[in-house]
Amino acid sequence: MTCNYVTYASVLTALSGLAAVDHGKQVHNHVLRAELPFYVVLQNSLIDMYSKCGNLTYSRRIFDNMTERTVISWNAMLVGYSRHGKGGEGVELFKLLKEQNKVKPDTVTFLAVLSGCSHGGMEDRGLEFFDDMVSGKDGVEPEIEHYGCVVDLLGRSGELEKAFEFVKQMPFEPTAAIWGSLLGACRVHSNVDIGELVAKRLIEIEPENSGNYVILSNLYASVGRWEDVRNVRDLMNEKAVIKEPGRSWIELNQTLHTFHASERTHPRQEEVFAKVKELLVEIKQAGYIPDLSCVLHDVDEEQKEKILLGHSEKLALAFGLIDTPPGKPVQVMKNLRICVDCHNFAKFVSKVYGREVSLRDKNRFHHIVEGICSCGDYW
Repeated sequence: MTCNYVTYASVLTALSGLAAVDHGKQVHNHVLRAELPFYVVLQNSLIDMYSKCGNLTYSRRIFDNMTERTVISWNAMLVGYSRHGKGGEGVELFKLLKEQNKVKPDTVTFLAVLSGCSHGGMEDRGLEFFDDMVSGKDGVEPEIEHYGCVVDLLGRSGELEKAFEFVKQMPFEPTAAIWGSLLGACRVHSNVDIGELVAKRLIEIEPENSGNYVILSNLYASVGRWEDVRNVRDLMNEKAVIKEPGRSWIELNQTLHTFHASERTHPRQEEVFAKVKELLVEIKQAGYIPDLSCVLHDVDEEQKEKILLGHSEKLALAFGLIDTPPGKPVQVMKNLRICVDCHNFAKFVSKVYGREVSLRDKNRFHHIVEGICSCGDYW
């Protein structure tokens, strides 16, 4: 049976969800060898696949070479810039879209641009785009997801009181996702007062969502309120809420290696732990200081540092350094949000060892080159 462009587009979509870039490249090569006409839907799938696998350069190359672009093509590229924290590039692409005036932006277009501004620390530009939507200037009315982007935009920039008031005045009933975004911002900026109010509302809406309890617990831990941390854990036990375990993985030689915190099951665990300790010694000499606020247990500082060393991101990164030749980029993926300390750890590893490091969590990419991250350390 001969594969057609629909077959290849479907396979690319599946691979983008797995972030399996090597397999994606193989499919791309098959497409080229088959000399298939480059249908827009196939090119869009390639843009999306490369973006989700961490290679925006390839995505943009395909985008620039397209003879015909639909709004989905523009949206795929804009979403890619947002996911990679490149809000400035996203804004420039959006300007190009409007200047060419061949394709009309839709609700997804504005979601991508607003999200890019949020992740890129571009509060003023994001609010300008949203105001244009509200005024009807671009012919796209804001929906609840766009209001959610504004909440995220304000929250990330530290405008928590403003974000809280914005939520209360929205013309829509706030969703759990919107409250969750605000709670996450309260954790980042250690605002317990608003955080407690938001968490109470969230737990009423989603009593079985472990993430809400975990973020509230993290918030209390960040300010040393250990009794409240224990109370949250007791509440989770009472409601039988189970926290999703964090895990990180790395693909090497078409084999997936998965690590959990303080991993003890990997066949090369001793070698991995030894490598983590070696990295710690080297990067401490370069100025790395463990961020003990990332430890959610009331223990002494020495024990906190030991707990940090066992984080799954560090284990996967260490394994990647062991099993790849010097100078080769290392890409680690995680099912939850990247830990701030692991992010700093990776930055120092990149700088000291001359490695390009890519960290992908459930929401975004962090590309680290010579110790500098694409996110600009903007959380």
